Amino acid sequence: MSTPPAAPGSPPEQEIRRPGSARQMFAVTVLMSEFFVVLFATLVAHGLDVADRGVVWGVGGAAMLACAVATALVRRGRAGYVLGTAVQVLLVLSGLVVPTMFVIGGIFVVLWIVSMRVGARIDVERQERYRAELAHRAGRAGTTPADR
Repeated sequence: MSTPPAAPGSPPEQEIRRPGSARQMFAVTVLMSEFFVVLFATLVAHGLDVADRGVVWGVGGAAMLACAVATALVRRGRAGYVLGTAVQVLLVLSGLVVPTMFVIGGIFVVLWIVSMRVGARIDVERQERYRAELAHRAGRAGTTPADR
């Protein structure tokens, strides 16, 4: 019995790479997008004179720093996801100062939740595929090239 030919660009001898995390990629994307949203919201708050400019830029800067730190921590473990969730809450609460942020923050909360759930599901499927590919390659390891 012969095995099916390898897909173009992936010879049987090529090493299989461990799949990356879709959840992590989605989290980084959402958090970096929020960094820029917070920057623009800070500019709006500055223009509307909702508070002293030092306060506006201090709070905006702290929120942007939180987004950047959460982005960096996502790559290292659970703390980034926890901080990312806190950033979502703060983004919605910023609607108390700039009312449009209730809507924008709500959109990002939905994006965050969907990213976490769908990303986790994709990660499970990628791991299953990775293990199946390893098992398949291990099963063929005992065959000679002429048997393939």
